[in-house]
Amino acid sequence: MSGARLAVALVAAAIALGSCGEPDRADAPAPQEATTSETAEATTTEVTPLDIHVDRFPTDMLDHVLGRGELVCGVSGTRVIFSETQPDGSVVGVDADYCRVVAAALFGDAGAVEFVSLTTGERFTALHTGVIDVLIRSTTWTQSRDTELGLDFGPVIYYDGQQLMARAGDGFTPTSGVADIAGAVVCALAGTTTEQNVSDAADAAGIDITVTTFEDFDQITENFIQGACDVITADGSALAGRKAKQQPDDQEWVIFPATPISKEPLAPVYPQNQSRFADVVNWAVYATIIADEKGITSANVAEMAANPPDAEANRLLGGEGVLQDAMGLEDDAFYQAISQVGNYGEILGRHLEPAGLTRAGSINASWRDGGLIYAPPAR
Repeated sequence: MSGARLAVALVAAAIALGSCGEPDRADAPAPQEATTSETAEATTTEVTPLDIHVDRFPTDMLDHVLGRGELVCGVSGTRVIFSETQPDGSVVGVDADYCRVVAAALFGDAGAVEFVSLTTGERFTALHTGVIDVLIRSTTWTQSRDTELGLDFGPVIYYDGQQLMARAGDGFTPTSGVADIAGAVVCALAGTTTEQNVSDAADAAGIDITVTTFEDFDQITENFIQGACDVITADGSALAGRKAKQQPDDQEWVIFPATPISKEPLAPVYPQNQSRFADVVNWAVYATIIADEKGITSANVAEMAANPPDAEANRLLGGEGVLQDAMGLEDDAFYQAISQVGNYGEILGRHLEPAGLTRAGSINASWRDGGLIYAPPAR
């Protein structure tokens, strides 16, 4: 068992000891129910960092990770589109690919990454205790997380928004709204922003709902299929992914409302006050965005490096004026990331399109095309 896997086991054991009497996740799903007013109180606390000092807070995290020769990246492992563990043990998705982007920038090898699957309840504890180096797990950047948890956030890699999904057979349509779920049992992930958001939306609409929470979205989906949940709620991309993969032939699932009920900017998370490591994560992400703007892809990056379209591209790909060496990286760090993993558009396209989602026309389009995706200049 690797050091990271052993540490995750220790974290899980500590969490279990602090939760005596609760069923194991391997047992039948054990939902927690609350009315909207109760849920607002029940979801205000995050997991408290445990005192398990596993590689915790090295003096310089970048040197620490480079010395190890491998990036340890926390992901979900069960989230369609973002990070889903395959039968052969590989992990696919947008989040997984950004773990590979960072690994390629650090080591010149996109495969130099260990993926650690974490539940929503485990993710921040794993980062606080040094079990993982970086968390790229569809995590929403919020004020409380940024200021109260002792963590820092990197660039947004996907702008999402919370929506609802219900069965057409129950009378729901894509034009349904929050008011239409009055009296419903709504299932959501425990310990996430979605719990609070759906409760707030119900209060604003003047309706009562019952929120049932689970630690695992597989449990939520199965309960929805079986009819124990009238409605499920999550980021719109997560719902689209589940609909594409798990909608039974005898059911039609609809996602609504058209305008999400929340803003969910999803970004990498890393330990606070580790600016050198943060620079690498941030600029690895920005490199894929700049490459996308300039039409630099995994297929043509070698040609672009040999004949760069402009000075910025030349610097980005390791040519004259290169800046990567000042970050503690090889000159070709971002060349390797783009060559081995792809630019922003390539990464999104390979995972969104199978779920029926498109980047074009969305807020995840480039700023040049009316979207929000924008990187600072590489100069």
